[in-house]
Formats: sequence, structure tokens, C-alpha cells
Amino acid sequence: MISPFEEKASQGFHKLRYLIIDDFENFRVSMRQILRSFGADKVGMASNGNAAIQLCTYEHFDVVLCDYNLGTGKNGQHILEELRHRKLLKRSSLFLMVTAETSKEMVMGAREYQPDAYLAKPVNRAMLENRLGSLIVQRQALLPINREIDLDNLPEAISLCVKAIPVQPRYKSWLMKTLADLYIRVGDYAHARKIYDNVLAQRDISWAQLGKCKVLLAEQAYEDAIKELQHLVAKHSDFMEAYDVLADTLARGGKPGEAQRILEKATELSPNAMLRQKSLAELATSNQDIDTATSAWRRTVRLGDHSIHDNPDNYLSLGRTLSELSEGDVTDIGRSQADEAISTLTKMEKRFSGAADIEVLSLLIKARVYQGQNRYKDACECLAQAEPAIDYDTMNAEVGLELARTLFHLNHPEQAEEVLKTLAQRFESDPVTMQKIENLLDEPVGFKQKLRARSLTRQGIEAFEAGSLGEAVEAFKQALVIVPFHASLNLNLVQVLMKQLSEGGARQEIIEECQRCLSALANLPEQHRQYRRYLALWTKLEGMRHA
Repeated sequence: MISPFEEKASQGFHKLRYLIIDDFENFRVSMRQILRSFGADKVGMASNGNAAIQLCTYEHFDVVLCDYNLGTGKNGQHILEELRHRKLLKRSSLFLMVTAETSKEMVMGAREYQPDAYLAKPVNRAMLENRLGSLIVQRQALLPINREIDLDNLPEAISLCVKAIPVQPRYKSWLMKTLADLYIRVGDYAHARKIYDNVLAQRDISWAQLGKCKVLLAEQAYEDAIKELQHLVAKHSDFMEAYDVLADTLARGGKPGEAQRILEKATELSPNAMLRQKSLAELATSNQDIDTATSAWRRTVRLGDHSIHDNPDNYLSLGRTLSELSEGDVTDIGRSQADEAISTLTKMEKRFSGAADIEVLSLLIKARVYQGQNRYKDACECLAQAEPAIDYDTMNAEVGLELARTLFHLNHPEQAEEVLKTLAQRFESDPVTMQKIENLLDEPVGFKQKLRARSLTRQGIEAFEAGSLGEAVEAFKQALVIVPFHASLNLNLVQVLMKQLSEGGARQEIIEECQRCLSALANLPEQHRQYRRYLALWTKLEGMRHA
């Protein structure tokens, strides 16, 4: 006798469209035969990732059964990632990962994109019928809600969820989670929080804890959110989304070092998540942790080989960090890093040929790599090849900044400053670009020199705050040997010298030193944040000279 569940599942099998993705023909044929024995008559097959994506682009499939290991090219995680990103799978579609692979790295990586189930090979008829049958019954029950979400009709989806909760107790957890997510999407945080609190009052469920943290963030209760998120990752160490939210919250809260440590732990647990590796690389770069940044960019590039998220910026960033690491290092390690930078950029040129500015950006970074290895002729040749393709009047900010950085490194500071002045005039209303321009004007040197200059600057500030004016002057002067045109550093030194003068210091000597510092900033763009301070100190100095 057929149970109501089996009858409902059987009816569902017949109505759906299936896609089987596996690199072994025998397995594809075997799975198709099993599905047909359930009554399925619309079964497509693909032997690799590209073919599967192509089929899904032009056809809708209700159920995708995909092997994880597909030989060369995309694996199952890449396929799921791309289908989700390009919205080629509806919310009502089912994606089952079928694999003999059981490593933690695979499971954690694939789980990032939320397959509906895993099936371990070998797959037999009973296993598939039981697992897929229950998913199809759930799909049918929740189809009206998912259809409205696909149509972005969120108020109607909310209404359907509310109505379904008392009559669909079997799917109450899914309905509560979906309803709370929908409330957050429409900005109704009070109702979302009520759901999370009700769920957590009955059971300690990780998705409800994370949802509550998102509400706290929306309410700008950052410290409370951080505490809750730290507790969550400590208790549920494999809940990867919680790490991402915690890292983002810490970074926004001015704690980039803590944020980086959280992402480092997350990438150890789930090393195959490309976008998280990229987030770590970007954060480590901004934290001046060049070694961690290089390793993370390297993994980002490797994981991007078959990913929809592959991007030339990843290669450019790896080339830049390798250039920084290898600069001035002519040992075997330095030469190896320089060679890796060149090969990375060459690979990018081939992979993304035709993309705007790719060759120009690559040549400019290569020029710095060669300069850092004392290969001056090669560096000049790269710059000479790049310059004819650059229109100074229309170049975008990325090209302009890369050109200025390279001109500084190849000892053409006047040209570099002219490029930055042009950019500052064109992008004065863009705060992000202006910050990059100011940073480059202030510190047009390599990574290691920046660190040394910043260390000396900190020493100077600490000495000034302690009242040791002579020590402060000496530290600032040493820093200015490295970055002679650093705006705030020059102005800091002027202020310390003026303080010395007010306390009876050598008048003529101090005034002449102040003039040298301010003259070094003669080309400071009016758009620079330090420009008003620069003018004010010039005026004050003039008054002191004539006093």
C-alpha cells in the first residue's frame, strides 16, 4: 500500500525537470534510469561545468544533481556558486551535491552556497527516492512562498509565511527563518527580533542568534552585536556566515586588527571560499600586513581559476603585493617573488585580454617589479610601452594612481605630482579617490620604507606629547628623510619647531627650518585635507618673521 507521502512525492517526480551533472557517462545514465523509474521524463545531462551552466542559462531545471569532482574545469562548488550568483536557480529549485568526496574542506566550501542536500556515492534507488522525495514534498508545500520571493513580492511572501506557520508545523523552522529574513529585508526589525527571541526562548539555534545580531547591527548597537557574535562563533565554530558578519562589524567599528584575526580563523576552517579569501587579502593590505595579504591574494587568484567571481583586480593586487615584498631584495627569495609577480600579471593579460586598461596596468606594475630588482632598462621599457596608451585628460583614477606610483618609483617625482594634481582636480568630489591621492603624495615609497617612516612618526608624536621637543624634532626629521613631501609630517615638524621658538629656541635657525618644510609642500593640491593647515602655518610663520 502506497503512503500519502509516497504518492505525493511520486506525483511531484513526474512534474519536474532534472539535470544530472557528472563526468562519468555510466553514472549519468544510471541516475537517469532511476529518475525515469520514479516517473520523471524530463531529464537533461551534462558532463562538465561549462555545459551545465550553458544548459541552465537557457532552460529552467527544478532539480540539479551535481557531482563535486568533475575532472578539469569547474567543480560542483563552482557550479552552485555561479548558478546562485547569476540567479539561474529559482528559490524553489533543488540542488543536490552528489559526491564520493568527504573532506572537510569540500563540505565546508560547498556549504557556503547552501546545497539542499548531500548524497554520498554510490547512490542507489532507495537512497535517492527517500532523500529526493522528502525534498520534493517540501518544495511543493513551500512553492507559493518561494515563487513570491523570486518575484521580489516580499509583502505577499510575508503574508503567506504568516498563514502557513499554524497549518504547516512540519516546516515551522524554515517558515520562521524565512519570515524573519523577509522582515529584515523590508526593514521591519521589530517583528524580526520578536521571531528570533521567540525561537531562542525555546532552543539555542544558530540562525536565530545570527539574525538577532543582524537586528542589533541595524539598530547600531555595535558593541552588543560584537559580544553576541563572538559568543556565537565560540559556540558554533563552523558557522561561517557568523565569522563574516563579525569581521565586518569589527572593521566598521575601527578594529581592523581583530577583524583580520577573525577572517584568518575563518579561512583556516573553510579555505575554499574565494570571496572570504579576498576579504582577508583586502583587510590585510589595509592593515599593512603584506605577508598575510600576499598569501591571501595568492589563494584568491588560485580559487578564482574556475569561479564566476574571477576578476583581473585579484591578479593586479597580487602583483602589487609581490612587487612590495620583492623591492630591494635581490636574494633568491626576492627574485622568486618578482618572477611570480611577472608571471601572475602575464597570466592576467592572457586571461582577460581585451578588458579595458588591463595591459597598461600590468605594464606599470611590472615596471615597479623590475625597478625593485635593479633591472632599470626593463623597468623603463615597460613604462615606455604603457605611456602611449594613457590619455592624461581622460584616464580613470586607477590608471592615474598606478602611473603616479610608478613614476615615483622610477625617480620621476615631478611628473608623478603633475599626474596627481590632475587627478585631484577631476576627482575632488570623490572622497575615496582623494584619500588615495593624498596617501600617495604623502608616502610615494615602498612598503618597508613606509613602515619605517610611520614608526619614526609615532616616536615623534609620543615625544611631543611627553614634552620632549628635541626628541620629537629629531624623529620627524628622520621620517622626512624617507618621505620628504609628507604633508602632515612636515606640518607636524613646523608646529613643534614653532613651539620650540616660543620657548626661546634659536630664532633664525628655526625659522629657516620651518621655511624648508613649508616649501617642500609648494605643490600641495588645494583639494588636499592639509591645505588649509598649510596656509595657516605659512601665515603664522610670516608673522613670526616680522615680529
